Amino acid sequence: MLDVRKMKKKVLLFTVFLAFTQSCGIYNFSGASTGTAESFQVNFFQNYADQSPGSTIEPQLDRDFTNSLQDLIANLTSLSLTSNSGDLVYEGEIVEYRVSPMSASANQTAAQNRLTMSVNVRFYNTTKEDSDFERRFSFFFDFPGTQLLESVKSEAHEVLFERITQDIFNASLADW
Repeated sequence: MLDVRKMKKKVLLFTVFLAFTQSCGIYNFSGASTGTAESFQVNFFQNYADQSPGSTIEPQLDRDFTNSLQDLIANLTSLSLTSNSGDLVYEGEIVEYRVSPMSASANQTAAQNRLTMSVNVRFYNTTKEDSDFERRFSFFFDFPGTQLLESVKSEAHEVLFERITQDIFNASLADW
């Protein structure tokens, strides 16, 4: 008698789990709506930040950002990454990468600095053209004026990339 109850309970739990994970096939835990798209491509994001007054060129920033966007989309969707003819295409350029003082200390030095990064993105959806856009995404990372950018760069890039790539993902695939 006890084994039958346990068995029924396991079957019920499995059925609920299966129904939960299989229902509404176009939705997933990330909230992404890929429609009929099967693939995506992320073209290399060139670093043109030096063309913006006050910005600097950071070596490898373009490669690291491009890889970060590819990884996020690959991890949050079932789309396959391709190098050309993707159903979804992301392209653009890094247009700002600057450190600016945010507040001064009594000694007329920066008490806090802000690293700002901006990316211009063009998104094309070949399966649903009315969702195409061109938009600028930006975020910042604050750090103490007593520290050099070099000492916080790894953490700063992690925060900047996470926020900007998530914003790009939400603008292109989150169907809220």
